[in-house]
Amino acid sequence: QVQLVESGGGLVQAGGSLRLSCAASGRTFSNYAMGWFRRAPWKEREFVAYISWSGGSIFYINSVRGRFTISRDNARNTVHLQMNSLKPEDTAVYYCAATHKDYTGSISNTRAYDYWGQGTQVTVSS
Repeated sequence: QVQLVESGGGLVQAGGSLRLSCAASGRTFSNYAMGWFRRAPWKEREFVAYISWSGGSIFYINSVRGRFTISRDNARNTVHLQMNSLKPEDTAVYYCAATHKDYTGSISNTRAYDYWGQGTQVTVSS
């Protein structure tokens, strides 16, 4: 089992920044690739960003590319999502998730991930 705990959410004005963190425990963190997803009110959970176990492969949804940065620290068992130039449409509950590093399917699909955190609320006011 892998336990994931997100933190860093909050209320911010449009144009502001937040840094989300996800702390992992349980199994060897470097055996897992990590993803960030979000769920806005009345919408499906959507993929936001992905980072491979080594950090060598990174992907973003188009709407956040250039504004969000995903990173990881395998020594500290953490993954981060730096969010800049936030927009009201970024308002959502943000979740981190883990998938085994050997997974070869679509990493933007929620079904790829075996472990999920409880989520952290991000609210961007206009």
